[in-house]
Amino acid sequence: MLPRFGIRNKLFLSILLILVLSYSTLVYTTVISLYATLEEDIDKELATDLKYLQSQYKAHADLMKYSLMQPASSDLIQRRLVEQDKVWLKDAMIRWENNLPFIDTLAIVDTRKQVVARVFSNRSGDTYGLRGVIDTVFRLKRPVISTELVSKEFLCNEGNTSYCTSKVGSEAMLTVVAVPCIAPKGQLLGAIVAGDIINNDPHLPFQVQEIFGKEVEVAITQRGLRIASSLSDDKLIPATISPAILARLEKGQTYRGVAAIGDKFYETVFAPIRNSGGEVVGSFSVALSKGHIKKIRHDNLRNILASAIVGIVLSFLLAYVAARRLAGPLRELAAGARRIETGDLSQRVDIRQMDEIGMLANSFNRMADALAEHDRIIGENTGELRELNEQLEKKVAERTAELRIEMGRLEAILTSMVEGVVVTDRDNQVILCNPAAQKIFDLVPHRVLNRPIEEACKVGEFCVLIDYIREMREEGGFAVSREAEAEAKGKKLKANIAPLLDDGGSFAGAVMSVRDITLEEEVDRMKTEFISTVSHELKTPLTSIKGSLQYIMNRGQWPTDTERELLSICLRNTERLIRLINDILDISKIESGKMEFSLKPQNIGELVRYAIEEISGFAMNRNVALNNYVGTDLPRIYGDHDRLIRVLTNLLSNAVKFSPLHKIVVVSAKREGNYVAVSVIDQGETIRWVDRDKLFRRFQQLHAVGAAEGGGTGLGLAICKEIIERHHGKIYYQEGTGGGNVFTFTVPIYEEY
Repeated sequence: MLPRFGIRNKLFLSILLILVLSYSTLVYTTVISLYATLEEDIDKELATDLKYLQSQYKAHADLMKYSLMQPASSDLIQRRLVEQDKVWLKDAMIRWENNLPFIDTLAIVDTRKQVVARVFSNRSGDTYGLRGVIDTVFRLKRPVISTELVSKEFLCNEGNTSYCTSKVGSEAMLTVVAVPCIAPKGQLLGAIVAGDIINNDPHLPFQVQEIFGKEVEVAITQRGLRIASSLSDDKLIPATISPAILARLEKGQTYRGVAAIGDKFYETVFAPIRNSGGEVVGSFSVALSKGHIKKIRHDNLRNILASAIVGIVLSFLLAYVAARRLAGPLRELAAGARRIETGDLSQRVDIRQMDEIGMLANSFNRMADALAEHDRIIGENTGELRELNEQLEKKVAERTAELRIEMGRLEAILTSMVEGVVVTDRDNQVILCNPAAQKIFDLVPHRVLNRPIEEACKVGEFCVLIDYIREMREEGGFAVSREAEAEAKGKKLKANIAPLLDDGGSFAGAVMSVRDITLEEEVDRMKTEFISTVSHELKTPLTSIKGSLQYIMNRGQWPTDTERELLSICLRNTERLIRLINDILDISKIESGKMEFSLKPQNIGELVRYAIEEISGFAMNRNVALNNYVGTDLPRIYGDHDRLIRVLTNLLSNAVKFSPLHKIVVVSAKREGNYVAVSVIDQGETIRWVDRDKLFRRFQQLHAVGAAEGGGTGLGLAICKEIIERHHGKIYYQEGTGGGNVFTFTVPIYEEY
């Protein structure tokens, strides 16, 4: 005979299974979380190390810059430079070189870009080899730091004979620092140029290795060739990076992934190094050994599995003990329940444990007492139960009457509503159609109610709205309200369609409210025509007033100061009203479609130049510089010449108006797919979040600290938005990377067929 599979065995296996599953799930999630955390930590560590490497690289160049800025501003140096005193200047540079023993080139250049003196060579009078750097420092009139690839010929001219005679490589990577010599009155006298050859020190300093650790390699590459590394293994120095990584760096993008260094694989991150012309000449890289990462993973996994095995063994022992302690009392409770089932309400169990089993036994005994008491009460109070039943039926009748009253009120509300309401059930049958809906759709109730809404829509000519109800049925409990516009029976309608959900959150029907907006659109059209007419009528007398005021102010005999001030105020306000009326007329023309657009192929560079010329006077009064960074390699766009210039002048005038004194406003452009995106960037106070939704609305004016004098119509950006949308483009605002504001609009590219 097979042994009985009792409650103790079931309880033991259940507890054991739960604990094993819990430990297995815990181990799995812990391993997954560990791997994810490790990957995240690696990404953060590589990014941090890369930033530190770049900062150390920049700090080296900053040391050169700050060391040369003091002599560049010296009156004595500037006087000797003007006098072309080559011997004295070379002696001075020798003293500077003693303070900067690591530099490999040092020269002084005049405004003709010719070398006056070199510290490592007696050559002079020739044109300095790095003309791009010299052009940049002369144009900006401030120190410039760049990384350049220079030839052996350049190094020979600069007197660096050690690298000049070397047979390794045809060019070298040079950290160049150029500091302008500017007279106190702002006159450019020349520049001091110094350089440090990175190739001379292929191993990065020992302190870098101490910071990053022996498992991390930081390196600098030149055109894909590793020229400096924190590892002391010489075989890594000539290693090159893969063509795929090099191609990504040449596009100016950062690379993050696995790369081979020597015969090992590393988790790496590469960042490009650009020269003064924006070309990629090399890269920074940080690499972490894959073997080191695998070792960390294996150690953590081994510790987790050891803990899991110990936990499972303890779980087995715990399940066994718990099953033995719980099984006995439960068997006694089961026997007592069977005796009560047979009608023995005097049955009680004797369990004295001070735990949940003991509480269950006490509850069982109290239940038996309550059942016995209820049995006695039921036998004594059968009459009282009948009376309670009658009272319950009376309350149900009263509540039913109240519900009928509420239904009557709801029906009265729906009947008196101006908006039409149509309600369907889950089977798409119409269960309610108020009089307003019957009037709007010209429906007869008996032909609509309790019929599919597809039949009703054919009669009412609103089947275009039924598609939204079908979509709601397909979405079920995830359906959301929708708004739509349609035409039916010659009327313009605006509808709101919302789903009805039952207690379980499933689709139970739909409610469609409909409003006739034909009259509203007609009133809006009349309002637009009225504004346009009034604006035309106001423009003529204001033009006459402006001419009269200008005539009075331009007379040979000047009025008094008070009269001149009053006339100026009148003239400014008259011009402001004329601008307001012109903007209102433009908005009205655009909305009504009366503004004509002459779309032709245009050169975006020429449009930007014309706009900058128009706004340059206002910018000079504000001491704000306008920089044009629009390249000449952009394709032609398809648009209206005058309208696009108006958009540019509006954006530029706003940028100048809200820029602090002595700041720069930049115009740039780039290609984005089939569009050219033009951006106007200022350095003013960033627009607050609460004001950004108002930017392209009509009659909205924002006030910022340091802005130019007030005024304006508040229609400039609204007109820009309408013009760009008529060009099938878009205009939007972004916060500047380092502060300030960026307004960008897109215009389609002209494509020839």
